[in-house]
Amino acid sequence: MIKKILIANRGEIACRVMKTCRKLGIATVAVYSEADIKSLHVEAADESVCIGPAAARESYLSIPKIIAAAKKTGADAIHPGYGFLSENAGFAEAVEKAGLIFIGPPASAILAMGGKSESKILMEKAKVPLVPGYHGEKQDEKFLAGEASIIGFPVLIKASAGGGGKGMRIVESAKEFAEALTGAQREAKSSFGNEKVLIEKYLVNPRHVEIQVFADSHGNAVYLFERDCSVQRRHQKVMEEAPAPGLSPATREKMGVAAVAAAQAISYVGAGTVEFLLDAKENFYFMEMNTRLQVEHPVTEMITGLDLVEWQIKVAEGAKLPLAQKDLKINGHAFEVRLYAEDPAKDFLPGAGQIQFLRFPMESDCVRVDTGVREAPYGEGDVISIHYDPMIAKIISWGRDRETALRNMAEALDETHIAGPKSNIGFLRTLVRHPAFKAGKINTHFIQDHHHALLPEKIAPSPEALVLACLGLLKQRERQEEVSPDPWNDLSAWRIGGNDTDRFTFRDETGEYTLTVSGSTVTLPDGKTVQAHFEASGYDMGFFARIDGKEYDAIVQQSGAHLNVMYGGHQAELTYADPLHAGEGDEEVSGKLTAPMPGKVVAVRVAIGDKVKKSQPLIIVEAMKMEHTITAPADGIIEAINANVGDQVNEKLELIRFKV
Repeated sequence: MIKKILIANRGEIACRVMKTCRKLGIATVAVYSEADIKSLHVEAADESVCIGPAAARESYLSIPKIIAAAKKTGADAIHPGYGFLSENAGFAEAVEKAGLIFIGPPASAILAMGGKSESKILMEKAKVPLVPGYHGEKQDEKFLAGEASIIGFPVLIKASAGGGGKGMRIVESAKEFAEALTGAQREAKSSFGNEKVLIEKYLVNPRHVEIQVFADSHGNAVYLFERDCSVQRRHQKVMEEAPAPGLSPATREKMGVAAVAAAQAISYVGAGTVEFLLDAKENFYFMEMNTRLQVEHPVTEMITGLDLVEWQIKVAEGAKLPLAQKDLKINGHAFEVRLYAEDPAKDFLPGAGQIQFLRFPMESDCVRVDTGVREAPYGEGDVISIHYDPMIAKIISWGRDRETALRNMAEALDETHIAGPKSNIGFLRTLVRHPAFKAGKINTHFIQDHHHALLPEKIAPSPEALVLACLGLLKQRERQEEVSPDPWNDLSAWRIGGNDTDRFTFRDETGEYTLTVSGSTVTLPDGKTVQAHFEASGYDMGFFARIDGKEYDAIVQQSGAHLNVMYGGHQAELTYADPLHAGEGDEEVSGKLTAPMPGKVVAVRVAIGDKVKKSQPLIIVEAMKMEHTITAPADGIIEAINANVGDQVNEKLELIRFKV
């Protein structure tokens, strides 16, 4: 029996595994990098070991350091989580050679599915349907371009050794192929240490449906139904649900049987996911097999009532599967959204930084939160590191049917508030209320197809947001006066012989807005007036307010000149033109192109003196496992280049200067 497990991972998945271990009475060991010394997963573990610097290759990807930590703490098993070394056959083999139990499939199974090309050949032999494509060894550009032409455009270039959208490019025509291939190979090399790619026919508007499989070492295997993961950006999932909407029972069974056949073809043991593309006629095609637990496993747990981590541990101990296929049933419907530090308005650019405020929805039988960060209701919280994936949390909902589960998700998102790094919370709230999504009309192009509705142009802040911003600042002033009652510290508008009127000016991308507050009367920018006041404090940094008789539970979080106004499922970001800090928050306008975030320069496409056209690629920065191409904002001439290939650059560092 396993008595102590080392989790070779961090954040949310480490905390998730620890939760099951506590239930089973198993001790846990956390490993952490120097960047994660204060992380939640370190605090939650029974023991913890620092394994190196922030860079993953020197810590979470170091097999010798992780094995040494397990030996040092007396762990008898290692759980890899997902990401990092979870699908590394060498790691699984090293764990077993060290006399430890690897809570995952055998190295041979990981190796068999580790290369997309090789796995396609195996699946073809197992009679699992495949997408037309080239999965061979020849990798020179001319040959691959020829294969793409034979397959027919559009095609998809995919890194053979990895997943998660890394090393993946859609190519619409032959003239785009060379540049797309170079980018895919470079990203594949950086992410997986292997630049090999495969070429597949790109299916237009398919659905991405995956099957959860489980197998034991006694030859038993089952499928735990499907998850629809079609809503994606950059080929990475942001929303999952189970079961897949509208899928016929007959197709569900066929896909399940095919997934089990795929697992049995490689003598699989443990939890795995077989991913398929599904067309409008319910024809399905094998994509890949993930030889690990998936990020989206909670939706499967919610509709089956099972703990998949517990199953993993039992199977690793040599036990038979707890249930046979005939015993497995679907109960209700579940959704999962991934709350990321990213900016949807800037093509979902990943973000980083310290969380200034964070409140999750209350958990229940219908709502679950999996996270690796702490709530921060009273001020500064955990840091979203530039070194790792920017996921903050997974929010999961359940209901007796899809409509109920989606309504529960909408309510949970309205109860989730975050300030600090940019996040996708507003996008998620819009997504779950979109009519097409509510109707289950989804595919892998859902975000692109509904871009304007999901990511509308910036609109002016609502009157409610502006009034609540005023009330929040007044409440903050009241708190300061309670702490320091010295009249010389009074920042109110009271003057001898004058009127008690406060004036507040806010700015955002849509303009400048000035309001005046006199007693309970607030004059809006358009001259209209409302009656508004705060009535009582909330249970954290929030307050209860009333505007023209309507009640609001609001939070106004201030960081310097920047305000985040959060209320009733809405959020507005404003800059407060504080008269005591004039100029704060103003942005410099110049001919500089800066790094959008800390990262590494992987390509420079121009030279000093070059004439460039608007939208022409200039420089490529790799950050947070993704490539970001910086393009010319207008026609101009390159005046200076301040970074070379291989340079590590900080956020807002000037990379290129140009003149129009």
